[in-house]
Amino acid sequence: MLPVFAGILPKKLNLFKTSWPIIIKVYDFCPTTYLTNMLRKISLASLALVVGGILAVVGFYAYFTDKPTLNLAGFFYGIPLLLGGLALKAAELEPAEFTEPTSSEVLLLRESLATDTQNQVRKDVTRFRYGQPAHLDDALERLGLAPTDEERPLLQGLREVDVDGAYGLILEFYSPLMPIELWEEKQENITTFFGPGLHAQVSQKPNDKVELTLVTTPKA
Repeated sequence: MLPVFAGILPKKLNLFKTSWPIIIKVYDFCPTTYLTNMLRKISLASLALVVGGILAVVGFYAYFTDKPTLNLAGFFYGIPLLLGGLALKAAELEPAEFTEPTSSEVLLLRESLATDTQNQVRKDVTRFRYGQPAHLDDALERLGLAPTDEERPLLQGLREVDVDGAYGLILEFYSPLMPIELWEEKQENITTFFGPGLHAQVSQKPNDKVELTLVTTPKA
């Protein structure tokens, strides 16, 4: 019995060793956080258009089939929702996308090292916005990097990286009218604006792109 048990036990241990990250993930699963993240990816404008459109169609159907109660409900709720959805859609700013998946190692760095500002920036630019012309438009304007709407750099994506053991949030801008020299001149101001607890690095990339990296600094 003992040799058989000894032969089986390592396999079970190997299976457990392979599966423990999955087990931890399931254990740490938070329905509230998951629901919040899902809602952030939903366009309120599209939701209003779909629900309003359905209710409006129901209202018209009820009108022609002589069902006054259903007709009233369809028109009373459907038309305003449809018009509201159209208005939201016109003012909608789509979320910026991650240009590469974030590794589990970097996620651990985010959880342990990311500043409140880094987390807020990441959450703000990866959700739908309304009535805002561009992501981080106010920050760019205050930093002197967006003197006009035409010259404003446009955030095209983001990614999270390990920078020598520190957590780094990289914001990828299309900046054809704001030269890298101006970004470099504003680098210290950017650090102050997004600080404390981090420093900013800017770098020129091909095709008029500039990357702004917000890197956490060691705590004293």
